[in-house]
Amino acid sequence: MSFHPNDIARRTRLSSVGILVLFVILLSAFFRTQVLQHETFVQQSLENRLREIPLPAPRGIIYDRKGQIIAENLPAYSVSITAPSLDSLRSSLKALQPTLQLTDTDISKAVRRYRRAPTRPTVILPDASIDVISVLEEHRLDYPRLIIQSVPKRFYPDGPLVASFVGYTGEITETELNLPQFEGYKPGQTIGKGGLEKQYEPVLHGREGQRFDEVDARGRPVRGVGPRPDRDPVGAPPLHTNIDLDLQKFTASVFGDSLRGGAIALEPRTGAVLALYSAPSFDPNRFTGGIPEDYWKQLNTDPWRPLFNKVIQGTYPPASTWKLATATIGLQNKVVTMDTRMPIACSGGMQYGRRYFRCWEKRGHGYQTLAGAIEKSCDVYFYQLGLRIGLSRLVGGGIDLEFGERSGIDLPNEYKPRFPTRDVRAYYDRRYGPRGWTAGANSLNLSIGQGENSQTVVNMAKFFTALATDGASAKPELVKRSPEREQILNLTPQQLARLREALAGVVSARGTAGGSRIEGLVIAGKTGTAQNSENPEVDHAWFVGFAPAANPTILVAVFLEFGDHGWLAARVASKIIGYYTKAVPVELPTTETE
Repeated sequence: MSFHPNDIARRTRLSSVGILVLFVILLSAFFRTQVLQHETFVQQSLENRLREIPLPAPRGIIYDRKGQIIAENLPAYSVSITAPSLDSLRSSLKALQPTLQLTDTDISKAVRRYRRAPTRPTVILPDASIDVISVLEEHRLDYPRLIIQSVPKRFYPDGPLVASFVGYTGEITETELNLPQFEGYKPGQTIGKGGLEKQYEPVLHGREGQRFDEVDARGRPVRGVGPRPDRDPVGAPPLHTNIDLDLQKFTASVFGDSLRGGAIALEPRTGAVLALYSAPSFDPNRFTGGIPEDYWKQLNTDPWRPLFNKVIQGTYPPASTWKLATATIGLQNKVVTMDTRMPIACSGGMQYGRRYFRCWEKRGHGYQTLAGAIEKSCDVYFYQLGLRIGLSRLVGGGIDLEFGERSGIDLPNEYKPRFPTRDVRAYYDRRYGPRGWTAGANSLNLSIGQGENSQTVVNMAKFFTALATDGASAKPELVKRSPEREQILNLTPQQLARLREALAGVVSARGTAGGSRIEGLVIAGKTGTAQNSENPEVDHAWFVGFAPAANPTILVAVFLEFGDHGWLAARVASKIIGYYTKAVPVELPTTETE
């Protein structure tokens, strides 16, 4: 086959044009790469040879009112690794497993961390021991992608004694990363998981920094470049609380290992929380760096529920401590005065319809005034007062006194009390059916703090702040802020003074908490013995009181699960009050019952 000379010339020209076009394209590509995108590729080159290592910021230190440390940061070591792929990570972890004694759980956690943030170093051990660090340093060349760094570790000097309010910290989860309040957070960072740590996370969380290490093609460190000035970690500011750490420790010591329940102490005029303790407690230091499986299982299977805060989450029948609410509602509705006597004397109980409603004192209290009924905690008197008030006014009055609302304490996960709604008929119809209840019987139960009424310890304390002062309740606050008070009692100064006198009579030789009185200090308060649905044979114990009665500086609410009698809770509260006021308790024989 032969080609015409013109065809050869044409093909030669086409080839030359093609080569020229290709040359122009290549030249343009080189120009774009070397000139137009020079800075981009220089930056990429730097990023390829610089390994970014996040530097955790220290959390804010938490102080009590006297400047004593509640939560601080100690130096610790974390072990991380960089991996180009998940398979590479698994291979590295397999190689490190004998040296670090990694469990399958440790490996699973590391894999999850990598999947959440493959570009960040994957934490293997968030809190490694010195022995582990020493071994790794000896084999540094064998694991070039390994990162060992000093990190701040959260520490609570008094651990279990403060866990009830301080909470604990932990690694942020994937679910939490998707929440609006954690916008800007990164996988692997530590956040507050409970208590003040969680409530004030935006304040306590510092700003993470970055360090850049220069590495070779195999990821081995060449030399440290060090943190850039604008990427240093920034620690969070301190958090100052109202807590009196000495009183907190004493409160925990009173509960010891045998009592189960909770207590809160606060300033009645400001709501400043001086102490808050739930028993039994747990050690928040065990949660730092990951909770050991055996300890987590122990906490969750413990029948005494150490993770359940009995001050802000436990809801219990308030029993006779609620009689002050009944008395207040009666006074406000002008159906009774402090000197009113009821027509039926207490003989140990009262017949109403087909049912006999008992008084806690089987021998009876005889005829009493309202003041005397408060001192003696006479159920029969309050049964009659409840009937006079009526169920609708009892419920409405309780709602006005905020018994259907949370206290608003600055702690997360506070439970809402259980209390009827204003539409009384609809509420009880839903609960018992239209023919399953009567207004009279429910009035009798509600008047003495039983029935459809379960309150938290903190909510009862908040109500008593109004009785202790000028009728305004104080919102409980652990962190120093402007006090929030709300007028909830529509009583005259004279009526409030008489109520406080009656409460002082409770903690006197003639009252139900006579064995809890303190020489030289007048305590005003109310005992309560609540029915226990778990074990009807053993009741719960309540006491809410304040001192000095005329001008109180401290108010204490105590609840004891299976405490049996209110006087036992009064004894605990009396010790706390005595310690705070530096008064000496009077040792007396136990004669109280209610």
